[in-house]
Amino acid sequence: MEIMDLLTSQVAYLALALAIGWYFLGRRGRSNIDNIPGPVPQSWSSGNLPQLMDQYEGWGWNDDLSKKYGSTLRLHGPFGSKMLYTFDPKAMHTMLVKDSDIFEESAGFIEFNRNVFGKGLLGTVGDYHRKQRKMLNPVFSAAHMREIVPIFFDVSHRLKDALIKQLEAGLNTQAEQEIDILSWLGRTAFELIGQAGLGYSFDPMTDDESAHPFSGVMKSLFPLLTPMMFWQNYVLPLVSNIGPPSFQRFVIGILPWKNLHQIRDIADYMYQVATDIFEEKKRALEAGDEAVKNQIGRGKDVISVLMKENMKASEKDRLDEDEVISQADESYSTLLFAATDTTSSALSRLLSLLSQHLVIQEKLRQEVTEARRNNNGEDLSYNEINSLPYLDAVCRESLRLYAPVTSESRYALRDAVVPLSKPIIGVDGTEIREVTVPQGTTIIISLYNANRNVELWGPDANEWKPERWLSPLPEAVVRARVPGIYSHLMTFSAGSRSCIGFKFSQLEMKVVLAVLFEHFKFSPSARDSDIRWQMNGVAAPVVGNDAEFYPSLPMSMALVEY
Repeated sequence: MEIMDLLTSQVAYLALALAIGWYFLGRRGRSNIDNIPGPVPQSWSSGNLPQLMDQYEGWGWNDDLSKKYGSTLRLHGPFGSKMLYTFDPKAMHTMLVKDSDIFEESAGFIEFNRNVFGKGLLGTVGDYHRKQRKMLNPVFSAAHMREIVPIFFDVSHRLKDALIKQLEAGLNTQAEQEIDILSWLGRTAFELIGQAGLGYSFDPMTDDESAHPFSGVMKSLFPLLTPMMFWQNYVLPLVSNIGPPSFQRFVIGILPWKNLHQIRDIADYMYQVATDIFEEKKRALEAGDEAVKNQIGRGKDVISVLMKENMKASEKDRLDEDEVISQADESYSTLLFAATDTTSSALSRLLSLLSQHLVIQEKLRQEVTEARRNNNGEDLSYNEINSLPYLDAVCRESLRLYAPVTSESRYALRDAVVPLSKPIIGVDGTEIREVTVPQGTTIIISLYNANRNVELWGPDANEWKPERWLSPLPEAVVRARVPGIYSHLMTFSAGSRSCIGFKFSQLEMKVVLAVLFEHFKFSPSARDSDIRWQMNGVAAPVVGNDAEFYPSLPMSMALVEY
């Protein structure tokens, strides 16, 4: 019986491999991708995906790609398929802006997000996606950012008070003590998104025990995804339309797949919390303006704005209640993802860098301290905090060199031609000025290498130098017309699927840094050499050994003496 079971499983795997291979090979058209240089595949079945997705070695592998092959190269996908890897400015503009209707998120990406988050920004395409984004734009406008600055400072001061309390538990507040700053930064960003983005408080941030369970739930979601990327991108599109949702949940339930069961339970939990928040907002709107104003966020949060905008929309554009709940679920889940992962990742990297560059840290401390002193000890306004040049330079340089999200992918919905800003030499020695991309091709856009392009940023492109932002940028950067929505960088992507909350994220980083560095000194802990940065979907610091790593960023802290 065991031999028969083994043979059956092998036949099943072979059938799956043949089906996927046919799926890819059947979509290959005429293309010059084969003539583009690139690395050899690790294997026929996995291509270069294991190297591309390696959590620790992936950093060096991406660096080597840019050094050896330049800004456009060929990768091998699963089962003999070909992929394009690029950070060429003109190619990025074509795929993310000009022809974004041709180069869309992969079907696996859309289906996965639709199943986990609902039919929101991450799980929709086309007109539906544009309509939802238009509804959410007011929440992330500069005008709205000005109004919520007091919330940012209030939460940041709560972080400061909690850290002071933790230091006071030691023998000497002036002596350096080790604190795991990662969890506190995650909770701070989580609460900032909760209050300013959702009009909901999750965490009083008084001690370790006060953390809301949702924070841990969100942190546990994304580490589950990396081992499932192959199934998400290459298998889910083939099976997502088989049967109704009830049948799909039944199949998930009987599969002996722990990761999948955990993702299902997390999605259910997020939807339940979203429904509770929605019902609370709905009652406030029905009770009138006064009830809305008394809520956290005073009715200017994402969910309240979404509901009011939906009420004002024409009948043909209006969403039904289930769709609004789904949008609410996706909106706050996406925002909380940004809080617990992308923004906290960026803040963690910044604190790590500043702890290792004490001269830069002190210069930043002097700037924020003087600004508050000149403001009679009061918190800064939106304009005031954005007018601090060194704080801005430190944030921009960290987001340039260490973008939390290192790459994104696009899928060619039909045959297309992608022009290059710089020609490359093909395998046969001919010059290639444009790439013919057949339908079904996957393209990897390297945000990481786009921001480190030596040809644009100069020979010191891989060095962390905040001062580069205090003088005019290199002419090559300006001429390149990098399509990113933020400061000639691809950190927040470009086009219709760029990060809608990038202004929110920048403001959050600046306020938290301004409050922390006025009161604390940071330096590397004794365990600094044990810290490794994982190149997951979102970069994250971990500590541990070869057997097990866990999210952590230990750092030595002490109060500033005045």
